[in-house]
Amino acid sequence: MLLVQRTNEPGAGLWSVPGGRVESGETDAEALVRELAEETGLVVEPGPLVGRVRRGDYDIADYSARAIGGTLRAGDDAADARWVDAAEFAALPLVDELAETLGGWGVLPR
Repeated sequence: MLLVQRTNEPGAGLWSVPGGRVESGETDAEALVRELAEETGLVVEPGPLVGRVRRGDYDIADYSARAIGGTLRAGDDAADARWVDAAEFAALPLVDELAETLGGWGVLPR
């Protein structure tokens, strides 16, 4: 699973899945491609919706994606970006409710 360490609040210093805001006139798929390029340097092919959750004023839609190019690096508002397995995922300080949410959707790293 691809995770980024956040540099900004909420959750500065904590690890989360990469993501961001859908700009006006942009589809979810277009936002996914743009945000992953900005935060991780990867070129991705959008996949299906994995799940949706509401956090305060935010309606968060998480999608799967497949890396098809680029070079993994931390960018934009990410201090670090890395692929993690189950052991690394369990050891990292994660944003609130990430493990529970991903577990509920059946998409924790193996």
